[in-house]
Amino acid sequence: MKKIIPIALALVMLTGLFAGCAPANTGEEDVLKVAAIETAYGSEMWQRVCDAFTEQTGIQVELTTDKNLEDVISGPMQNGEYPDVVHLATGRPAGLTEQMIKQNGLHSLENVLSMTVPGESKKVSEKIAGGFTDTSLTDPYGDGKTYLAPMFYSPCGLFYNQKLFQAKGWTVPTTWDEMWALGDKAKAEGIALFTYPTAGYYDAFMFALMYSIGGAVFFDKATHYEPGIWDSAEAKILFSILDKLADYTHEKTPAQANNQDFTKNQLMVMQNEALFMPNGTWITSEMANAEATLTNDFAWGMTALPAVKAGGDGYSFCWFEQAWIPAGAENKEAAEQFVAFLYSDKACDIFANTQIKAEDGSTKKSNAIQPVLGVADKLEGENKLFFSIYDNGAKAAMGGFAAFKEIPGVDVSSVFFQPIDSLVAGTLTIEEYAANIKKASEQMRANLLS
Repeated sequence: MKKIIPIALALVMLTGLFAGCAPANTGEEDVLKVAAIETAYGSEMWQRVCDAFTEQTGIQVELTTDKNLEDVISGPMQNGEYPDVVHLATGRPAGLTEQMIKQNGLHSLENVLSMTVPGESKKVSEKIAGGFTDTSLTDPYGDGKTYLAPMFYSPCGLFYNQKLFQAKGWTVPTTWDEMWALGDKAKAEGIALFTYPTAGYYDAFMFALMYSIGGAVFFDKATHYEPGIWDSAEAKILFSILDKLADYTHEKTPAQANNQDFTKNQLMVMQNEALFMPNGTWITSEMANAEATLTNDFAWGMTALPAVKAGGDGYSFCWFEQAWIPAGAENKEAAEQFVAFLYSDKACDIFANTQIKAEDGSTKKSNAIQPVLGVADKLEGENKLFFSIYDNGAKAAMGGFAAFKEIPGVDVSSVFFQPIDSLVAGTLTIEEYAANIKKASEQMRANLLS
């Protein structure tokens, strides 16, 4: 799962670090401390990348990985003991990365972007795919500088059973009107139109929906809390779709939308109890064991969110993880070299092709894909299908809510996403949901970080 992940999400995390030494040409013994969350990709790929970095630069690295990385590093960080490089995305329940952002605790990566990738001739900025450093997920303060390095990316969208659609002769909807019509048709056969793993998965879903309704203009205004934006015509369309979709969502979804039972909601799609669910490309690895028990009547399909009107654009949100250097890190120069190396062809190959051993003894590729130009050309199978979504007419949506100072009892997830459970359960009206968003948005705007 992405965020037991984010991310998620369905996902997530890492174990122990600290030691090392410095570049051989300094004569000093330093520790380059790298801490990385252990997700479904596994942790072996990180050790291999660290070893490759040492081989290339002579800088020794001691790695810490853990599935609950925050529990491992947050205590020492409070005492001023920081890792030099951290791979930990925003959007996780503990919110450690968000805390670092709010505390202005991140080191600028502008030097990294201008660096030549160790062992190569290209600069980091020449290797990262377009758009990934032009988003609030990497530039949280909106000052034109990169503070979080874009890491493993995954197109998000609506996942479904291709075989069911083929058997029924159904066409994947390209507009919301077509979606509602299909929902009525499916309901007549005892199948819900929609489900979701947890309400946290509404982040990528809602962001793509904002883009499909009003493009980047509406998205930017909404995620930067512009006055009156939640009373706009675009916002009314968004609330209308969320309200209607709640009526078409499987009734068991909210009760199972938690870290223990979220796979039951994902199984609804695999077992034809629901047609669509929002998710990311990690879903195939996460549900591989369940898929193996199914007959030949199942095959993953993925589509972008429908357009609001015929002829409009459908959007797929691109979710990606982040790496960063704490402002309190002791070895910033070596840390910058390490982050630059993450975009090398060698690192990309290791991240994508490290073999992961499953519980049944079988192995599979890690398939952790870096946002590096041309890297997706080397993929095959389902990943080729998923990562080619932007080649098949969908537009990419990227970004997130602007960072703001800590507000007691107010955060993005509890305001925008978690209430979806109550909306689907019928204990919260769309009017109450909208009113809460308007109130919280005013507070967020008043406490924006700059």
